[in-house]
Amino acid sequence: MRKKYVMIAIICSGLFLFLTPFPDQASLTSVFRVTEEPAVITRGINGSALTVNLSFGDLEVEQWIRELNTPYPFLFVDTGWANRFPETIKLINEKNIPVGLLGHAGNAYDQNTALFTGQLEQFQALFGTKPLWFRTADEVFPHSLQLMLWEAEVNALGSSFSWHGANPPPVKPGEIISVPHNREQRTDLTALHKLYDTRTFQPLEDVLFNPTIKTKKTPK
Repeated sequence: MRKKYVMIAIICSGLFLFLTPFPDQASLTSVFRVTEEPAVITRGINGSALTVNLSFGDLEVEQWIRELNTPYPFLFVDTGWANRFPETIKLINEKNIPVGLLGHAGNAYDQNTALFTGQLEQFQALFGTKPLWFRTADEVFPHSLQLMLWEAEVNALGSSFSWHGANPPPVKPGEIISVPHNREQRTDLTALHKLYDTRTFQPLEDVLFNPTIKTKKTPK
């Protein structure tokens, strides 16, 4: 009798698993907010993250991206610049380099929802996905812009400091370094070795969330 009940339970479990629809891949893609309310993130928990703001450059930027190795820096991309250099964007996509949306100066978004919405749509057309991270060109985030980002489920990311090619400062745990490469501040990307010589960079999410992996030893 007991074996009969066990067999019935097994059959019922099998039918439940068979009839339960599996979620499609899209539903498993997470969209997250890092903060519990509108806010700007400027540092993480541990380690160092390198972010580069791209809104200017042609062949030298393409060559730099072509020579990049993992772990990649996080690229904030201006959509106006990106639309002029589709081959560079194709290369970024092929190498699966992490990207976010680089906007205009912060005051350009004051009550200007259309500007932000238009840039989101352009980013999605270029990279096939909505950005999880947004940065203004001057790292100024008016309150109205923070609310727009919150509504769109996009996180605002500033930086711990901006590097322009001088001798790097001492390492601080959780630092997020931004490197501008625009018409006014054209930081030499080939000089980034100065930063790489002084710290070990990690992916942005690792610096923000400090994930740890526990391994279980198998007894001999």
